[in-house]
Amino acid sequence: MSVVAGLALAACGGGASPEEAAQGGGAAEAPEFTGEYDGPEVTLSYWNGFTGGDGPFMTQMVDDFMAEHPNIKVESNTVQWAEFYQRVPAAVNAGEGPDVGIMHLTQIATNAARNVIVPLDDLAENLELSADDFTEEVWDASVYNDQRYGIPLDVHSLAMYYNQDHFTAAGITEAPTDLASLEEAIPKLQAAGYATPLWMPQRWPAHLIYLSLLWQNGGEPYAEEGDEALYNSAEGVEAMEFMRGAVDQGWSPSNVDPDAEYVAFKNGEVSIHFNGIWQINDLEATEGLNYGIAAFPTIGEEDAVWADSHNFFITKQATDDENKYAAAQVFVAWISEQSGEWAGSGMIPARQSVRDSGALEGLPQAVIAEKIDTMRFLPPIPGVPTVQGEALEPAISEAVLGNAEPEAAMTTAAEQASELMKRNLESFGG
Repeated sequence: MSVVAGLALAACGGGASPEEAAQGGGAAEAPEFTGEYDGPEVTLSYWNGFTGGDGPFMTQMVDDFMAEHPNIKVESNTVQWAEFYQRVPAAVNAGEGPDVGIMHLTQIATNAARNVIVPLDDLAENLELSADDFTEEVWDASVYNDQRYGIPLDVHSLAMYYNQDHFTAAGITEAPTDLASLEEAIPKLQAAGYATPLWMPQRWPAHLIYLSLLWQNGGEPYAEEGDEALYNSAEGVEAMEFMRGAVDQGWSPSNVDPDAEYVAFKNGEVSIHFNGIWQINDLEATEGLNYGIAAFPTIGEEDAVWADSHNFFITKQATDDENKYAAAQVFVAWISEQSGEWAGSGMIPARQSVRDSGALEGLPQAVIAEKIDTMRFLPPIPGVPTVQGEALEPAISEAVLGNAEPEAAMTTAAEQASELMKRNLESFGG
């Protein structure tokens, strides 16, 4: 089954510098890829943000890799994601960062524009990886300025969690799949004694719910040119109106503190909860919680849901040492090939061939993987995560709390975001 086993790797380098790559000249020429590392003993610095329940799964995979590759030592540095994205650029520029690592797809364009990471087109070609083994959406999302900077490890989307005991008490036999079935289920749950069965968050993951609804309505959050936010389109305003409507209709309390809805769901107080599949292992470990998981319902006209992906990257730091550069590629190739093991972390392997091998059999997220073709990813626009944090997320909070009308909140957010995006274009050079 292993692609890596049928290849070999010679440690040789050269070609354009990373600085030339940032100017469109391509990365330093990748070593000839043949699947094995036959050079001298080398140590790779590997950074990631898997500090939660997913961490032990990655640790085991790294240990297994080193057992099979005794001439490659992998030193892992695991830090909280927020700190990770602050530290990596400065550390790489100082020559003290990772050689190889994993970051969220949403961060790829920003770090590519900063010349922190290098293109991986040659690696993808040598591994015979293409859109044929991935969904087109996730495969294309790590391409920036016509070059690939990430290799997807997994996909992880929003999902709908529900309390099985509440549903049984309300006589609901199937999870809602669309607006009609959701509107039918809510009154039944209320009649069964669950007064506010679906709490609408005002903060995380509120903006992920919003983006899902916007895409379902046929809208896009950003202009293709990367210079304008479109939150206040008719589709975006309609998405925000649904979220505030959950409060106005009495489905949700009016002021849900950050994370309160998740805690309430774990405590059996909430019937329906929207959150990511990264919560699966935590919910599995919650004593007394009889929960189910289903795809995020289609509230709008199209079947779509927000998703993200953990992507491998290689830094410009690694390209300064041909042995590290070669070993880093072997590491990426091996972990990608073994990504079925990563499914135990609650994630969905990005590779179709791995999913087809039975990696998800018996796992809760298998039902979500069935909808992988509907998963949508943010476009590769540098600086977008910061734009959303500073403009979109506060506006959604104001609208959900009722402090601003949906249209006014989205208009303000769009104006602020567009200004930030124009500055980013100047800063990152388009």
